[in-house]
Amino acid sequence: MNNKKVAFHNLGCKVNSYELDAMTELLVNKGYEMVPFDEMADIYIVNTCSVTNIADRKSRQMLSRARHKNPDAVIVAVGCYVDTCDEEKLKTEGIDLCIGNNRKGQIVSILEEYLANKTTDCDVVKADDKDTLYETLHISESAEHSRAFIKIQDGCNQFCSYCIIPYARGRARSRKPEEIIEEIKGLVSKGYREFVINGIHVSSYGADFIYEQSKADQFNPEALLDLLEKINNIDGVYRIRLGSLEPRIVTDDFIKRLSGFEKICAHFHLSLQSGCDRTLERMNRHYNAAQYAEGVEIIRKYFEHPAITTDIIVGFPGETEGDFEECKRFADRIKFSKIHIFKYSRRKGTVADRMPDQLTDKEKSVRSDELTVIDDKYMDEFREWYIGRDEEILVEEEKEIDGETYSVGHTKEYVRVAVLGKYDANELVKVKISGIINQEYMTGKIE
Repeated sequence: MNNKKVAFHNLGCKVNSYELDAMTELLVNKGYEMVPFDEMADIYIVNTCSVTNIADRKSRQMLSRARHKNPDAVIVAVGCYVDTCDEEKLKTEGIDLCIGNNRKGQIVSILEEYLANKTTDCDVVKADDKDTLYETLHISESAEHSRAFIKIQDGCNQFCSYCIIPYARGRARSRKPEEIIEEIKGLVSKGYREFVINGIHVSSYGADFIYEQSKADQFNPEALLDLLEKINNIDGVYRIRLGSLEPRIVTDDFIKRLSGFEKICAHFHLSLQSGCDRTLERMNRHYNAAQYAEGVEIIRKYFEHPAITTDIIVGFPGETEGDFEECKRFADRIKFSKIHIFKYSRRKGTVADRMPDQLTDKEKSVRSDELTVIDDKYMDEFREWYIGRDEEILVEEEKEIDGETYSVGHTKEYVRVAVLGKYDANELVKVKISGIINQEYMTGKIE
C-alpha cells in the first residue's frame, strides 16, 4: 500500500480544475494520500497555468514555495507552463519532474517511474501527439458539491494574437460522446444535478470529426448540439450550463434547436474581448462587433431574459482613446449581465507581445475602472428584473450574512440567491425574489 503524501495546487481555468480532479482520483486509487498544499508532503504537484506572464510567475512561485516547504520532497510541474517553457529553462528551476498537458492521464506511471529511477536531473515528459490525440481523463466525483465540470474537448485553432494557449494545448480535439455520457451518468448516480460543459474552445467540439487541413478554423455545430441533446435526455440531469462559446457559432438554427432542450440554462458566456472592430481585427478574433450583436439578438429571441456574460480586455496594444470609447458604447448597447474585465497582460511568444504602442499600467487601470461602472449598472439592472418573480435555485453552500445563516445557490441564469435557513447542497428550492442583500446576493421567501 502506497503511503506517500501528495499535495496539489491548481492554477488557471476550469479545464485545469477538471483535470486536477481526474489526476487526484488516479493517485488516490493507487493509494496516495492527499493533503493540503500548505502541509508537509512527500510530493508536491502544481497544475500550472501559462496564459499570461503573470500566470507563469505564479506557477514558478508555487513550485518554489513547495520546495521551501519540504526541501526533500519531489516537486512536480504539470500542464501549460511545462508545454510553453523552454526545456533547458525548466531544468534550472528546481523542479524534479515536468509533465505536459497530454500526459496528465499517465501521471501515476510517470511519477512511479521517476520515483524508482530518480536522479538529480529534472525529467521532462511532454507529448509528441498533442495536436492529434485527445487524452481521455475521467472523473467520478467533482470538487464542487452541487455541479460538475465536464471537459468535452481540448486545444484551440483560433490563434488570437494575445494568446499562447494553442501552443500550450495544441489543436482542437474532441472527446468521444459515449465517454462523456458515461461520465455524466456516473456523476448523476453520485447526486450531481448540474453539469457545466467545458473545454479550451467548446465551440470547436466535433470539428476534428470532419477536419480538413484547409478548413482548420471550421466548426461542427451539429456535433455539439447532438451531444447536448443526449445529455439533456439523461434522467437525473437537471441543468446543463455551457462554458464559453465562440460568437460565430451563434446562429438562428443553432440557438433555435438549443432552446428546445429544457435543461439548458439561459446563461451564455460569449467572449467579446473588445467592442471595437479595429481592436478585434488586431486581436485576430475572426468576427466584428455587428456579428457579435446579431448573435446576442438571436439568443434574446429564443430565451426570456437570458444572462449574457462576456470577457473584455482593456489596454490592448495600440488601443486608442477612440477605440476604447467605441468599446464602451458597445457594452452600453448590449447591456451584459456581467463583464469579466481584464487589463491586457503581455505574454512572451505571442504576436501581441511584439506589437508597438504598449499601454501603461495606469492607462489600463483607468479604462478598467470606466468599464466597471458600465458593468455595475447593467448587472444591477439585470438582477432587479427578478424582484417579485418565482425562481428556482440549486443550493450549493451555507454562508453567514449579517450574523444569520443563509443557504446560497444560483438560478439557471446564474443569479446568486441567498435564502434564510439551512438546506442541503444539491437541493432545488423555489424562491420568490424580494430584493438584494449585502450587495452581492438576491434574496426572497421560500415558496
